[in-house]
Amino acid sequence: LDKSPASQPHSIISHMGFQLIQDVPELIFTSDTINKITSLVLLDSSKLIITVVAVIIFIVYIATLQQIVGSSMSPTYESRDIVILNKFKYHFFDIKRFDVISFEYDSTKYLIKRVIGLPGDKIEYKDNVLYVNGEKIKEDFLNKNIKTENFSLASLGYQKIPKDMYLVLGDNREDSLDSREIGLVKKKDILGKVSLKIWPIL
Repeated sequence: LDKSPASQPHSIISHMGFQLIQDVPELIFTSDTINKITSLVLLDSSKLIITVVAVIIFIVYIATLQQIVGSSMSPTYESRDIVILNKFKYHFFDIKRFDVISFEYDSTKYLIKRVIGLPGDKIEYKDNVLYVNGEKIKEDFLNKNIKTENFSLASLGYQKIPKDMYLVLGDNREDSLDSREIGLVKKKDILGKVSLKIWPIL
């Protein structure tokens, strides 16, 4: 009986300074193993698809990020500030005076301004003071050095703001493209309410 190392299963032989292991068992994938791997891959793929769909729904219907461009909303928001736009709220709640909103302008642009006039309102600025339906209204969010030129809703061709339309102005009244130039904003063009500034943090 040959008892040389080469005839012993799983034996280790020396060959030119290296040790070689003989009869190493092959890795065998059974049908159960393959099924388990396939199930795990499908499960991970399903989770990824659900996550992507959820993110898309969130961005389209609930909230998204928007960057401030320009100084028209200073000092409330400065250029390059990043804010959260709540797209969900106005599906269930009314737009309120002094809400900061984002709306579509000229089909390709999005502006962020503050709601000053609501449907049914008569708006006038006189001597740097806001009058709504003849009543003096304070605007505490404005910089004290900012002046608002005299303005009347009649200059836009209205006595009162029509249904589903809004008068919007920038907080930086001296450097803002707003309803004084582009007219009233339609409700259908409003994307949502600016809820929170997230960058810069301070």
